[in-house]
Amino acid sequence: MSGPDTDTIDQMVETSMLHQARRHAASYGGQGRFWQRPYAETRPRVASAVAPVWFTAYPASIVTRPGETVLATLGDPALWSALSSIGVRGIHTGPTKRAGGWRAGTFTPTIDGNFDRIGFDIDPSFGTAEEFVAISRMAAAHNAVVIDDVIPAHTGKGVDFRLAEMNHSTYPGLYHMVAIPEDDWDLLPEVPEGRDAVNLTPATVDALRDKGHIVGQLQRVIFFEPGVKETDWSATGPVTGVDGVRRRWVYLHYFKEGQPSLNWLDPSFAAQQMIIGDALHSIDHMGARGLRLDANGFLGVEKRLDGPAWSESHPLSVTGNALLAGMIRKAGGFSFQELNLTVDDIASMSKGGADLSYDFITRPAYQHALLTGDTEFLRMMLRMVHEFGIDPASLIHAMQNHDELTTELVHFWTLHSEDIYTFGGQTWQGRTLRTRIRETMYEKLSGANAPYNLRFVTNGIACTSASVVTAALGITDLSDITDEDRAEIQRGHLLMAMYNAFQPGIFALSGWDLVGALPLPPEAVADYMQDGDTRWIERGAYDLTGLNPEAPTSAEGLPRSRALYGPINEQLNDPGSFASQLKRLLAVREAYGIAASRQTAIPDVTTPGLLLMVHELPDGRGTQVTALNFGREPVDETVVLPNVRSGPVVDMIAETVEGDLAENGELRIVLDPWEGLSLRIVGALPVL
Repeated sequence: MSGPDTDTIDQMVETSMLHQARRHAASYGGQGRFWQRPYAETRPRVASAVAPVWFTAYPASIVTRPGETVLATLGDPALWSALSSIGVRGIHTGPTKRAGGWRAGTFTPTIDGNFDRIGFDIDPSFGTAEEFVAISRMAAAHNAVVIDDVIPAHTGKGVDFRLAEMNHSTYPGLYHMVAIPEDDWDLLPEVPEGRDAVNLTPATVDALRDKGHIVGQLQRVIFFEPGVKETDWSATGPVTGVDGVRRRWVYLHYFKEGQPSLNWLDPSFAAQQMIIGDALHSIDHMGARGLRLDANGFLGVEKRLDGPAWSESHPLSVTGNALLAGMIRKAGGFSFQELNLTVDDIASMSKGGADLSYDFITRPAYQHALLTGDTEFLRMMLRMVHEFGIDPASLIHAMQNHDELTTELVHFWTLHSEDIYTFGGQTWQGRTLRTRIRETMYEKLSGANAPYNLRFVTNGIACTSASVVTAALGITDLSDITDEDRAEIQRGHLLMAMYNAFQPGIFALSGWDLVGALPLPPEAVADYMQDGDTRWIERGAYDLTGLNPEAPTSAEGLPRSRALYGPINEQLNDPGSFASQLKRLLAVREAYGIAASRQTAIPDVTTPGLLLMVHELPDGRGTQVTALNFGREPVDETVVLPNVRSGPVVDMIAETVEGDLAENGELRIVLDPWEGLSLRIVGALPVL
C-alpha cells in the first residue's frame, strides 16, 4: 500500500504552523533583547497601566464600507478618534489568523469564530497582515496598544493535524491522539458519510480506557449536547500514513470536534514550539503588545485509578502557562487568561503565568445582582477575590464578549461543592448554592420571561448586555421597546459599566455594548446554530461609525443587530447618549487613577440592592467609594467606613463637595434606582 504523494506532503509541511515556528525560532538565538526584562513573575499593574480601558472587537460582526476589509475598518482614523475620545487605550482584535480546517487540498471554514487556528497568516476574509500592522500603528498614534490571541490548548484541523493523522515525523506528538490497534477497531463507531470523525459515547470511552489506550472520560464535558458531543473524544476514519499504514486515531477535544487538543508533555515538545512561535510572531511581526491565552487551563490531562481523568487544576497547565507567559514578558509583551475555572485555579495560574485574568469570578454575580436587585451574591464573590489572594487590579472587568454569559460557577461545582456558604439567611453546600443561583438566572434571563435570550448547552445563556437589562426590566418582547424603555435600558447598562470600571484593573467593553445591540432572532442565524451553538444570536453585526448604514450584514455575513444607541461618533455629539456618559465616567476614572487603586473593603449593607467598594487611590489622593444601587427602589442608608480618615466628601462625577465624613466613619448614601456614585474622601482642607 503506497503512502500519500511526497510533493503534497512536503507542501503541507512547508505551510504547517509547527514548521513555521521552528523556522522563526532560528532567528532568536543569541539575542540580548530576551534578557533585558523581568519575566518570572506576573506584572498585572504594569500591564493595566499600559492600557486600562479596552475595546474588544469581534471581526466576524464588523460592518465595513463596501469593498473594505474588517482590518482596514479597525484601523480607520475616524473609529480611533471616537474610541480615543471615549477613553479606550487598547484594542483586542479577537482572533484574526487563519482558522478552520484543511481537507483534500482545500481550506474549510472556521467552526468556532476563528478559535480553531490553523495558520500564522491573517485570514483572508478579514484582510491582510499589512492591514493588521496598520492597526498597531494607528493605535500607537492614539496612545493605545493592540492585543492579539494565542490559543495554547488546541488548533483547528489544518495541515498540522492532517500530518499528525498521517503519522508524519513528530506531528502526532502535537496532539493528544492515540492510534488504536486494528484489533480494537470494532470498538469504534463508523464515521458518517461526509465527515472525518465521530464523537464517542461514554461506554466506548470507558472500553478504550480499560484497554489501556486513552485516559478515559474527563471531569466534565464542555459544550455537552446529546447526540452531538457526549464525551471529549472522537475517532477518525481510517487514514493512510506516510508509511502506507492505515490507522484510526482517537483524539481529545475539550471543545468542538474540529478543535483537537494539544499535548503539552510529549517528548518532542512540538506543542510548546508551535504555540510560543505563534506568540512571538504576533509580537514581532504583527505589532501586538498583549496576547490573550485562550482556554489555557486545559493543558494537562492524566489518568486516575478511580473516577474521571484529572483534566482541570492540573499542574501541567500551571507549568505550561508560566513557560508561555514568561516568554511573552521576555519579548516585551503581556498576557491575559480567559480562565473559567475555580477561583483557586485563577489564583494559582496567576503566579508566574498570565499577567491578567478575565473576571469570571464576579461577572455572573453582577448580572445576578441586576436581575434580582440583591447584591449579596456579588458581595460574596468580591470578597472571595481577596480570600484567595487575588489582586482586583489583575482582573479584566468586562461587559459582553463573544461568549455566552457563563453560569457554570465552576468554583462551587468541583473543588468546593461540599463547602458551606451562607446566603439569604441560610447555609448551603457549594453545589446547592450553585443550583440556586443558576435556576434564578435561567428563570429571569431566559425562557418565558426573556425568550429572546437562549440557553447555550449547559454553560450559560446567550445574550447581550442590553438584553440582560431588558430581562431585568421584565420586557418579554424586544419589538415593544419604547423610548422610555430605551432610557431605562441605557441606565441599567451604564450601571453595569460603572461597576466594572470603578474598581482596580482593566475595564473592557465590546462593539455590541457601544451600540447597544440586542440579540438576533434565532431564525436569522439558524445555519450557524446547526450544531447547537446558540451564541450566534448575541454576535450580530454592528456598525461602529456609520460606515455603511444600509448594509444588512457584516462583511462576514452575520445579520445586523438592532442597535439601541447607534454609531458612537453620532452618540458623542449627544451629551445624554450612552457613549457620552460612558466617556464622562472613564474621564473620572482616568483622572483619579481608579484603575491603579487598591481595594480595601466590601462593606456590609442593609439595603439589598446597595453595593459599596472602597479603594485607596494612588499617590495619596484619598479614599474612593464606589456606591451602586442595583435595586429598583431608592437607597437612603448610612454606612460606616472603618479606618478611613475623616475629611470632605467629594462627588467625583458632579465635582461637588457633599459635606464631611463623620469622625466615626459614618457616610450617608442616597441613590435613585440603578444609579451610581463615586465619592472621594480627602484629607482635611483649610477652613474658609
